[in-house]
Amino acid sequence: MASTTQETPVALFPITFQVLASAVNMYKNTANVLYKHHIAHHPRISSKGWSMHVPAEVTSEIGKTVALPCTFTHPHSTYDKTLTAIWRVKEPYNGTVIFKCIAHSSSDVCRTTVGLKNRYKLLGNPRQNNLSLQIDHVSWNDSNRYFCRVEFSGDLHDKYESRMGIRLHLIAPPRIVNISVQMDQDHAFHAKCTAEGEPLPTVTWAGPLSDNATSVSRPTAHHITKELQHLVLDGKYTCIATNSLGHAEGAVYFYKFKAGSGSWILILLFVALGIKLLALVVILGIGAFWKGGRYIIIIIILIFKGSLQGTG
Repeated sequence: MASTTQETPVALFPITFQVLASAVNMYKNTANVLYKHHIAHHPRISSKGWSMHVPAEVTSEIGKTVALPCTFTHPHSTYDKTLTAIWRVKEPYNGTVIFKCIAHSSSDVCRTTVGLKNRYKLLGNPRQNNLSLQIDHVSWNDSNRYFCRVEFSGDLHDKYESRMGIRLHLIAPPRIVNISVQMDQDHAFHAKCTAEGEPLPTVTWAGPLSDNATSVSRPTAHHITKELQHLVLDGKYTCIATNSLGHAEGAVYFYKFKAGSGSWILILLFVALGIKLLALVVILGIGAFWKGGRYIIIIIILIFKGSLQGTG
């Protein structure tokens, strides 16, 4: 009995270790196959010797030129075949291609095949592991996430792309986009001012504000509109937009004509008409002086006499 109990573990342990070793080997082989398959079909998985170096975020001012840095390393000692540099937006691997250039040899310049309105320019040399991109005249539409990618063709068919990308953060000092005075369906007047900027500016009104004047703000992306309601007092109303980068101002003049002031409206209209007529006379007079035209002088005299008779 004792000998039987001693032999049983001796016979089981080799079998147990063999089963475990077989399971471990099977797991390693399966994992290796799955890993290789994932690398081949999803280049976003890092492979040995490949890397991308990009900043998490780049900040630029609206209307300026910005550079998006991107450098890489690859496992090949030398490479002088066809090379392709690609930049995408929104998402890696499937995002919209905004820039693409191809260099067929080490001495060949990377020739642009995709580049929207020539605003994109490759700053770096792909043969020196630099894919940095320049964007000219950045606008609000350029606020996005950018991804760089390099592809080797020929004998060494390989490729790599940044996974996280670069966020382009745009800033702008305040700017008054629109300012006006309008009348609503209840015949009440209100002033409206729209400003843009990033950070979003704070908008205030200054002027002869009455006690019942109220303001309403309507912010949207990079824009804010502030209405000054129930305008009553005549005068100059100034819209002031401010953020951490500066401030901007715009003004509008508000005057209400009373019921008994219809004659003043006519006077203003005639004064404006007289100024335009005088300007026409001066222009034609200068032309007559330079050309020495007799008939032009006669026309000027007739127009001037007609204006005098009309006013008389």
